[in-house]
Amino acid sequence: MDFRTQSSSLDALSGVNADARVLVLAGEALPEGLDAAVAAAAKDAIKLGDFELKTGKTVVLPRVAGLKAPRLVLAAAGKPSLKSARAAVQAALAALKSGGTAHAALAFAGFESLSESLVEQTVLAALEVSYVYRHTKPSAPAAPKLAKLSLLLGKDDAKAAKAGLARGQAIGAGIELAREAANRPPNYATPTFLAEQVKALGKSHGLKVEVLDQKAVEKLGMGSFLAVAKGSTEPLRFIVARYEGAAKTVAPVVLVGKGITFDSGGISLKPGAGMDEMKFDMGGAASVLGTLRAVAELKPKLNLVAIIAACENMPAGNAVKPGDVVTSMSGQTIEILNTDAEGRLILCDALSYAERFKPAVVVDVATLTGACVIALGGVRSGMYASDDELAGALLAAGDAALDPCWRMPLDDEYEEGLKSNFADVANVAGREGGSITAAKFLQRFASKYRWAHLDIAGTAWKSGGAKGGTGRPVGLLTHFLLSQVR
Repeated sequence: MDFRTQSSSLDALSGVNADARVLVLAGEALPEGLDAAVAAAAKDAIKLGDFELKTGKTVVLPRVAGLKAPRLVLAAAGKPSLKSARAAVQAALAALKSGGTAHAALAFAGFESLSESLVEQTVLAALEVSYVYRHTKPSAPAAPKLAKLSLLLGKDDAKAAKAGLARGQAIGAGIELAREAANRPPNYATPTFLAEQVKALGKSHGLKVEVLDQKAVEKLGMGSFLAVAKGSTEPLRFIVARYEGAAKTVAPVVLVGKGITFDSGGISLKPGAGMDEMKFDMGGAASVLGTLRAVAELKPKLNLVAIIAACENMPAGNAVKPGDVVTSMSGQTIEILNTDAEGRLILCDALSYAERFKPAVVVDVATLTGACVIALGGVRSGMYASDDELAGALLAAGDAALDPCWRMPLDDEYEEGLKSNFADVANVAGREGGSITAAKFLQRFASKYRWAHLDIAGTAWKSGGAKGGTGRPVGLLTHFLLSQVR
């Protein structure tokens, strides 16, 4: 979509040339100084009961007298918050999605100013409305005709709008890349496919990319990662990409993504119902890929290393079995009590590999546990952090991006259930606190640097009629990385 800015005041909206004029209104009354034609149409719609200044209300008014645009869309945000504004923009543009609108001009009324964040979220809302998956679906609906969005603003808002547009478009491109990767069927989105996506991104944006195959992984001693991949005929891939935007002396931030491109559960086979959604078990890898794209577009002055451990988890005669003991890259032995707790087994070796970069901080991202879905649902991602400052930065980034997380505990007592009589650690504990004990398992392999873990099992995709990848937490991660620029 083509995003532009256009200078216009609220009292001159009727003269704006576009297929549709969109006005997002905050507050419980129409603002003073509103364009006469727009104000008259809004008052009439309210009087007729077709529109209310209440959160979520939207109306499309055709051929408004005195208005140059053939359509006027009114959308009520209620409170003048960032979250309500995004919802109102999304509702307004969704109302135009199936019509003949190619160019919409959008303005806000009742908000203090057109901030960077408001512009960013407007862009993201528009891209969300326009997204249609079609790679393996020739019968998918045609792309919406809406292809251009002009943001109407005053001269004082121009600088903020420019920054917001840049950030919104970069994060939007990252979210779309993550969604596309997650939505591809598992016979398309293989570990090799993920590696190809990173290579393509490296070529187009000047990133250093290295892809390790099974022999290289064996040489590194990643026995835990190898154990998960054993049962599949699809070759594993260990992918490392580097964005270098700061001096070599600046310690990098490392993102680690879980890339299980299909999770059958292995020998600890999952129930058949809903197993198709286990193609989304590479949501962590998809979000790291998308964040890498956003960062490469924005070019911040920081160094970033993206690591993706990718394989399938399948049952086979040679697959890892409950009770097997494997040796991780760190030298710690792991008793695999449940082969369906495989994400932590590939992440632990990736976290050990991250040590070589002497990182400022490492954040791993994974669709790790159903327990996190039970705890937090699909609203917030679970977040674990080794220190308060890091936790605060991630919480702030999530709030700024409207991609929120919630800090979960890491008390030492939770590690008791991971004790094993036959290895240094077991890969699962009991049912209680399952997301926490999974994080405690990972923490054992991340003791040499500042570390955080995002459990996105509830937020990486949606089920039901809206089934598909969400692209989360690309927004959170991008805002976090931008906050790390010194």
